[in-house]
Amino acid sequence: MGSTLAYGWTLPPVTVSFRVSVASDRGLVRQVNEDSFVATPPIFLVADGMGGHAFGDRASQTTARVLQNELSTELPLRPAAVLSAVREANMRVQQIGEEEFAGTTLAGVALVRDSDEARPHWMAFNIGDSRVYVWNDGVLTQLSVDHSAVQELLDEGSITASEATSHPDRNIVTRAIGIADEVDPDVWFLPAGGVQSFMICSDGLTKELNDDAIRAVLESADETTSPADRLVAAALAAGGADNVTVIVVESELVDEGAITGADAPIPQRLEETLPRIGELT
Repeated sequence: MGSTLAYGWTLPPVTVSFRVSVASDRGLVRQVNEDSFVATPPIFLVADGMGGHAFGDRASQTTARVLQNELSTELPLRPAAVLSAVREANMRVQQIGEEEFAGTTLAGVALVRDSDEARPHWMAFNIGDSRVYVWNDGVLTQLSVDHSAVQELLDEGSITASEATSHPDRNIVTRAIGIADEVDPDVWFLPAGGVQSFMICSDGLTKELNDDAIRAVLESADETTSPADRLVAAALAAGGADNVTVIVVESELVDEGAITGADAPIPQRLEETLPRIGELT
């Protein structure tokens, strides 16, 4: 179902070690897996395609391929390069959409520095309803905000979180790659240091498991399977109605005290998710 990989990555003057588990499954209902992912430092992402078997699959694969090709060789990775790659992916998916509707969500994290002297940061980004979570010290926190019709109703106070799980509009996203000429990801910067973990997933996980259930799986002490494998297996056991992809990134940054630009971090950019006109299915 999945795999676990270990990496050592040098970003002078620091070294980061990674343990990455990834798993993806088409689920128990869908015939094709339209999810794609990248799980290689310095970028980790999940893309969930929309638009029918051939076109949703192509949209997510194109997005993953563009970001991996654009960003895998640049060290240190710059925040502007991530945004530029997202714009390039948007343009490429729009070209697919000239044949038939095609789009994809996108969620991920990248290890970046704004300059050679700056402190490394984790740059989290999302478009659509795939998610980024922080998982540290037994606490699971959703970092990204869904771009979805249901999220907007939650923000307005029109429905409760319980009602959101079965709302008829729960499959409608309000932002996606490939739908408009301009792409607008939400972005967060988190200082990198010590031990940090992230969980990135398509909505095939979060439609089947709430945050408490996800946390329970992450806390389970099964040494024979990876965290990503356990989460995907739990989603399938809960119904598996959609494609499901999970990446769990466990990182440790060492020699952080040698960073000379520690007092000049990347400014944090937090964007409020606002309602978007139009509906994407």
